[in-house]
Amino acid sequence: MKTIDLHVHSNFSDGTCTPEEIVQLAIKNNLSAIALTDHDGIGGIEHAAFTCAQNNDAPLLIPGIELSTDYEGHDIHIVGLFIDYHNEELIQKTSLFVERRKNRNLEMVKNLQKAGIPITLEALMEGNPNTVITRAHFARFLVSHQIVKEAKEAFSIYLGNDTPYYVPRVMMNSVDGICLILKAGGIPVLAHPMHYKLEEGFLRKMILDFKDAGLVGIETRYSNHRPEDDIFTASLAAEYGLLSSGGSDFHGSNKPAISLGTGRGNLTVPYEYLEHLAAYGGYPL
Repeated sequence: MKTIDLHVHSNFSDGTCTPEEIVQLAIKNNLSAIALTDHDGIGGIEHAAFTCAQNNDAPLLIPGIELSTDYEGHDIHIVGLFIDYHNEELIQKTSLFVERRKNRNLEMVKNLQKAGIPITLEALMEGNPNTVITRAHFARFLVSHQIVKEAKEAFSIYLGNDTPYYVPRVMMNSVDGICLILKAGGIPVLAHPMHYKLEEGFLRKMILDFKDAGLVGIETRYSNHRPEDDIFTASLAAEYGLLSSGGSDFHGSNKPAISLGTGRGNLTVPYEYLEHLAAYGGYPL
């Protein structure tokens, strides 16, 4: 059976692998298709596309993005698949997102510096000026400099929402995020719905609101799913007329337990998911 991975991050956001390395890993793992879905940015897609063009056995590359959005005070992620990454509005908005993240990160750096931690924005970039820095980068710095023992401790003491060093993010509204993906010719998909730990009634209300705004799909296969989560999310897809999607949420060594394509070892995202999504949008495979 041909398998795919429609939720992947490179070092153009908070992953540790370059887009080129991700393509090579996808070849090694015998994946038929991957979607590069970096957080709020599209800078890595061109690199992945070039590498795919240079390799006859490369997987089909789906240009994507994962938008961090706000829905009634909750941080909800919307994946966009088949986006036109040359779309001017998408380029402008993602550039704004990166700038907002940069300003927020500068504030957090200053807060940590005041606490005596020798952290800089340049150190967080790790030589890649295109990196979209997230709290994962902060956590990796704190661990590598032996300020904490593990990422969990970094979030508990320094990076969590309830710590004195945290700076809230400015995020776009979820419905606006869905509309942005649609304007860029993409297919909006609700990412990892079980991850948010929402009360079921609230989750259903959110899905209805998103469907009214143009949501097309929902991730029904995900690395952290239990078998019952697969069943529940598939039932939501059927009930609300949404297409199924899925992916590992691969981040390289930032999430070492998660492998490209297979997640924690038992993930399988069937190629037919991609076929249905492509047919919906009229995209050739």
